[in-house]
Parts: sequence; C-alpha cells; structure tokens
Amino acid sequence: MADQSQKKRIALLGSTGSIGTQTLEVVEANPEVLEVAVLTAKSNYKLLIEQALKFKPNCVVIIDEAHYKEVDDALWGEGIKTYAGSKALEEVVQMEEIDVVLTALVGFSGLRPTIKAIEAGKNIALANKETLVVAGEIITKLAQEKGVNIYPVDSEHSAIFQCLVGEFHNPIEKIYLTASGGPFRGRSAADLEKITKEQALKHPNWDMGAKITIDSATLMNKGLEVIEAKWLFGLKNEQIDVIVHPQSIIHSIVQFKDGSMKAQMGLPDMKLPIQYALLYPNRFQNDFKRFDFLDYPTLSFEKPDKETFVNLNLAYEVMERGGNLPTVLNAANEMTVAAFLEDKIGFLDIGRINGEMLGKIDFIQSPSLEDLYETDRLCREKALDVLQA
Repeated sequence: MADQSQKKRIALLGSTGSIGTQTLEVVEANPEVLEVAVLTAKSNYKLLIEQALKFKPNCVVIIDEAHYKEVDDALWGEGIKTYAGSKALEEVVQMEEIDVVLTALVGFSGLRPTIKAIEAGKNIALANKETLVVAGEIITKLAQEKGVNIYPVDSEHSAIFQCLVGEFHNPIEKIYLTASGGPFRGRSAADLEKITKEQALKHPNWDMGAKITIDSATLMNKGLEVIEAKWLFGLKNEQIDVIVHPQSIIHSIVQFKDGSMKAQMGLPDMKLPIQYALLYPNRFQNDFKRFDFLDYPTLSFEKPDKETFVNLNLAYEVMERGGNLPTVLNAANEMTVAAFLEDKIGFLDIGRINGEMLGKIDFIQSPSLEDLYETDRLCREKALDVLQA
C-alpha cells in the first residue's frame, strides 16, 4: 500500500452531479493514492450527506444555505466540518491540505472558486469548461504566474492532452475535436421545430447532466469546447476544427507540422479522463470495459451542420471577436437552456435567442474580471426580459 502522505487530496466541487459521482467512483477504486478532502454541492444535500458519511472528508459545503441545518445535523459528531454558501466554497478551496481541486460545477458558477484555488497555488482538474470560455486569458495567465497546472477532464481535451504527452516540443498544426452529433444529427431545422426536452435529453453515447446534454444536442457544448481548447493548448482560432464522429470512439485528434496525426481512442466513459487528470502522469490499472474493434467495424466522420445547429457558429464568432462576447454567449445559453428545460421556449429558440443577445450587451475588447462579472449579470437580466416577452 502507498504511503498515506503520498495520497492526492482532492477538493471535489460539484460532488453530486454526473462528473462528481463518477469522480468518487474513481477515488473509491484507487484508495491507496486518492482521498477526498472537500465535498461540495449546490442543493442536493441528501446525496452530499451520503457521500460525506462514506468518504469522510475534512469538510463539506452546501451552497444552498437553506439546507445547511440538515447537513450539519447529519454530520455532527462525525468529525466533518460543515459550511454553507458561495463564500465558503471560495474559502475551502484554499485549504492547505488540498493538492488538487476538481471543478465539476455547472456554468459560470465555477469561475470564482477556480480563481481562488489557482491563487492559492492548487492544481486544477477542470471539468467546468465555462471557466475558460468566459475568462480564458485571465485564467491561463494567473495559472502561469502561480505555477499551477490545469488538467483537462472533458474527454475531448483529455484526448488532446494525452496525444501531446511526449510531444510538447513539437508544434501543433491543427486539432480536431470530435462530436457525436447529438441525438438530432442529420435532422433539418423543420424537424427540430417541435423537439421536446425528453427527446433532447436522450444522448446516444454519453450519460451526462441535463444542461450539458442539451448543450450537446444543440452543438453548443462543442462550441464551448472549441473556445476552451484555444486557451488550454495556446492555439490560434484557425487551428481548431470540429468533426462529427457518431460512434464517439476517437475522442479527438492532434495533427503535427509534419502532417502526422495522433488520436486518442476508447469507449465513451468519463471515468477514464477523470482518472487520468487526477493521477497524471501515471496510468493506473482499472476495471473499465475495454474497447473491441470487432464491435465497431466502421468508424465514420462527417462535417457538422452549422446552419441548422447555429450555436457552433456562434461560438466560433465570439472566439474570433473576443473581448466579453464569450461571456455574453455563455450567460445567454445558460438562460435559454434553463428556459427550454422548463418548457418555456422551443429547441430552436435556444440558438436564436443566444444570437440575439450578442447584440444587446456593450462590447469590451479587453475586459477585467469585474467587467466579466458585470457582463454576465447584465446578459442574464436582458435575457430574462427576452424570455418573458
């Protein structure tokens, strides 16, 4: 058994979501090298309590303060400290005993705690792509100043990262982020007029949370990943391409300046990139299902339909224009997806309203962090007006 002092101690932000629960499965499978120091959840206090009793972290944070008493009562006497609220979340990530902070929070909410963790010199395992979408330049500069590593957890970015191991001295010519195409691949705009949330939540290959599943169906998820990849790997806009790969076996591809290409392959299982991010540079034995070529005799590739799925085009547009526009697009999209999940707008309205919102917020070429917070607030306010009209 490994020396206890050599264990990586993890602060898991968003422990009750899809990535969070799978991360705990990885921890449970690797008890000699991984342990949980902090667990946090937004409002699912029942599952948070269950996780805390099982993994015995140093502390837990329930963001929704209305549930603090239930959490505190359940964990009283267990030697687990309990806190509530967003400020507590920003404080616990700075704890001395934390080695790595895995951010699995949904959306813009992941930005502040990620910044606080980087400022405290904590390495980041990043599953919250929106952090780099809205503040990529600020985050990457801060991480460089603090000597902090950012390990990607998204399967596509993990794939790029894995392809680059041993190649960091070789310039990238291009990367290809693969996309499954979602449940509506090949459908026309007319076909999508009456899509229901139940249909949109049925992803063909991946088991994910509601928001990211809808983003996958609209191709916004791939658009956000394009912007994230730019900052993670220091790429120019024209070096990033998207290709639809319905089988989701090739998770992404790197093309080098000599024309050679590397692809990372495997079955669609988020536990593999989670484990790789937490245990890098080592690969540990696991019991994940293995890929069999005979089960997939054909791997196919297509161009994405950017005319029908306009969100992908919008992402490329805001990446090209820069400034505070990625923040506008992200905020608008969080609002429209929530409205769609509440049956307030149609599927195609998501992309339409997202596009409209880009013209409703004053453009700032070189925004400060405060500018980005204000942009996010204003965009949500204006989006709410549009959604309620």
